[in-house]
Amino acid sequence: MKNLYKILIAFIGVLAVSCNADAVDERPVLDAVTAPEITAPATGQNYILDVEKAGEEAAKFTWSAAEYSTSVSVKYTLLIDKKGGDFTAAKTLGTTANGVKEVSVLVKDLNQAAIDLGGKPEVAAMYDVKIKSDVAGGFAQVSKGIITISVTPYVGKVDYNFSDWYLVGDATASGWDNNKGNQILFRSGTNANEYTFTGYFKKGYFKAIKNLGNWAPMYGGSAGSLVYRGTEADQDPPSIEIPADGYYKFKMDVQKLTYTLDPYAAGAGAATYSTVGIIGSATSKGWDASTPMVKSTFNAHVWTLGVTSLNDGEVKFRANDAWDVSWGGKTPFSGGGTGDNIPVAKSKYVIYFNDLDGSYVMIPNQ
Repeated sequence: MKNLYKILIAFIGVLAVSCNADAVDERPVLDAVTAPEITAPATGQNYILDVEKAGEEAAKFTWSAAEYSTSVSVKYTLLIDKKGGDFTAAKTLGTTANGVKEVSVLVKDLNQAAIDLGGKPEVAAMYDVKIKSDVAGGFAQVSKGIITISVTPYVGKVDYNFSDWYLVGDATASGWDNNKGNQILFRSGTNANEYTFTGYFKKGYFKAIKNLGNWAPMYGGSAGSLVYRGTEADQDPPSIEIPADGYYKFKMDVQKLTYTLDPYAAGAGAATYSTVGIIGSATSKGWDASTPMVKSTFNAHVWTLGVTSLNDGEVKFRANDAWDVSWGGKTPFSGGGTGDNIPVAKSKYVIYFNDLDGSYVMIPNQ
């Protein structure tokens, strides 16, 4: 009897496998039928890109639908490569899902793709564009046709791999408002972890924030030790105290998590200037005239310049539109304290300067 049960169970198992195999055989097979093809713009279009229109549409690409043997949800990817390229190093201009067959490409995205593919700023070059379709599980189809376009890019994004920190607190220019003309800390030109500010503080307290309008990341501290707050869910760090109105030099090292705060006696009697400006081959006025900066109403030694276009070249800071007093530095983006010409790469910058110690910060790509 036991052997009979074993034979019966084995027979049922074989029958089940047979039925499952039949079910698999009966499932619909998905095949790629027709590849999508770009329908607009026409091949041969010429795009001269303008940095002043970076956020606007450069072109709208449309294409025909990809066809598969079964109704499926299709994803499309618009690809660009240098003319004659094999698209193994192509850049993506845009993607769509659920069968959407058009995408608007912004000026800044087309510009960056051209730069990434070896394009030279202000030099026209030819690029090939294709459309690719995919469905879940693969089944990619790439257009057989290619359109070729001419793109003249502007200067691409300047690499700026640094963090900036701003003061906040009732001892500072902005009070406890985290987005109201907060005083920037000046980063060392040779040590990206070291930040300083030499200037006037009111009696009170302050902290440092990374992103204007946000309370984290943040540094506070006490007794010379920095305390980091990564997110607003983390505990609020202690505020650093200014014991009396006056001039101080604050210095923090975000790697060592240390800070110093010392009185700066020379501040009270330091010379003040009616104007401070930038000058140099990187400015629109060259070495012939200064571009004026704006003096802080809280601290007579701190100057700022809003979003300003600069070219490849050099700049310095000078007082009173003359060469009697001037400042410079050896390093791009931040530094100070020397008479050298500051190297500049073409971009738009927000510029900060402190005439007490000659320190500067120039933040690109605003």
